[in-house]
Amino acid sequence: MGEKVVADGFAPSDRQRYRRKLQQCLAGLARLLAEKRFDRPRNLMGLEIELNLAGADGLPRMLNGPVLQKIASPDFQTELGMFNLEVNIAPHRLAGRVFDRLAEEVGTSLGYADRKAAELDAGVLMIGILPTLAQRDLVFENLSAADRYTLLNDQILAARGEDFTLDIHGVERLLCTSESIVPEAACTSVQLHLQVTPARFAAVWNAAQAVAGVQIALGANAPFVFGRELWRESRPPLFLQATDTRPPELQAQGVRPRTWFGERWVDSAYELFEENLRYFPALLPICDDEDPLLVLDEGRVPRLQELVLHNGTIYRWNRPVYGWVDGVPHLRVENRVLPAGPTVTDVIANAAFYYGLVRSLADDPRPVWKRMEFADAEANFDTACRYGIEAELRWPRQGRTGGVATLPAVRLVLDELLPLAAAGLDAWHVEPADRDFYLGVIEQRCLRRVNGASWQADTFHKALGDGLDREAALAATTRRYRELTLTGEPVHTWPVGTG
Repeated sequence: MGEKVVADGFAPSDRQRYRRKLQQCLAGLARLLAEKRFDRPRNLMGLEIELNLAGADGLPRMLNGPVLQKIASPDFQTELGMFNLEVNIAPHRLAGRVFDRLAEEVGTSLGYADRKAAELDAGVLMIGILPTLAQRDLVFENLSAADRYTLLNDQILAARGEDFTLDIHGVERLLCTSESIVPEAACTSVQLHLQVTPARFAAVWNAAQAVAGVQIALGANAPFVFGRELWRESRPPLFLQATDTRPPELQAQGVRPRTWFGERWVDSAYELFEENLRYFPALLPICDDEDPLLVLDEGRVPRLQELVLHNGTIYRWNRPVYGWVDGVPHLRVENRVLPAGPTVTDVIANAAFYYGLVRSLADDPRPVWKRMEFADAEANFDTACRYGIEAELRWPRQGRTGGVATLPAVRLVLDELLPLAAAGLDAWHVEPADRDFYLGVIEQRCLRRVNGASWQADTFHKALGDGLDREAALAATTRRYRELTLTGEPVHTWPVGTG
């Protein structure tokens, strides 16, 4: 959705034409795959981080336009809400001291953006959901000033035909309605990209799906929505409900939501793109002039713009991506599971764990997706969102006996998955110093049972115990979070409390 999209509305014929173009794009993708036209293996990874703007008081600042003008860098762009930014880090080869280099680049970029935001009495904050966001902040008037966001909002609302209901039961309950998709903007994430060959795609995507629950258990950082304490990682239920094109009747019929974990393991990337066309009507039926099949007949590579645009309006937690650089197409797995923050070190540690673990699982001759049901992976994701670092997850037993056991996420990581992640980083030829430092951060989180969500919740309750009211406690928690983030020390070392 980063492309500029402008349109005044769509006629029924636009949707029919778009559907035909999507089928042509899908046929073009099939030909590209059959003709082995995709980029060679280059071990490339990429990183995007969504950010919040907040003032010294901890409250959101609706200033992304002016802040972006101050930053004046193509690496930064708008996101859905006026309190959001996104930073894109250039692709890196997964090898050597890649994670230290990433940490330095991310830290430099965020530091620069923070200094520029400070000129407007704001600051940049990496956090899954800003605790001080109130329902009054997430209204249509605070949608970013870009045509594509207004258009997307109008199309999702038209497809649904009524206001959105937000109903999340957690430690407390949130129940309210919204007239727009802007509550989605509360959810800020880290997106990890991995370029893969077509032959490798299914193994990497299946592995990423299998470990999504583990990622959330370790990295949860969004326990508050509109001042209510909900799930340890409240982004997934909020994102699902804030973008749900299905009124209750369609939900009852089993129609799939556009924010979707999926429902099965796959054998190819093609299957996921085909599912996206089969299950989901177009939201933005904007047609390009390109004839993808004619382009292929001429020996060139099509951009498949309609397929790319449609794919960007279906919010899988592990998304297939078709890309095109210098006339050469490629495939990526985009991992969208993790919340932003708390610190650069934590973000890079999460990335190192993910890339290492996915490599080992994808290489395994007895793949995990052959030893556990997809329903277990989906249930793990839900459980981890609810309980975070305290979650108990389903995972295949070691050895030849087989079967699936339920065990604490921290024990699973310490006993089995950290060694696999280390072996995977070795296979990527990552330097041992990087491997040991960043996986050491994950190990300490498990040993201390602390992540961003647990720290936020514990600090909030301590502030309440110290006599602050709810609103003041949330603001104090946010201010202290920012102070500790700026130290750069990972979250497992943070003292609980607001000062």
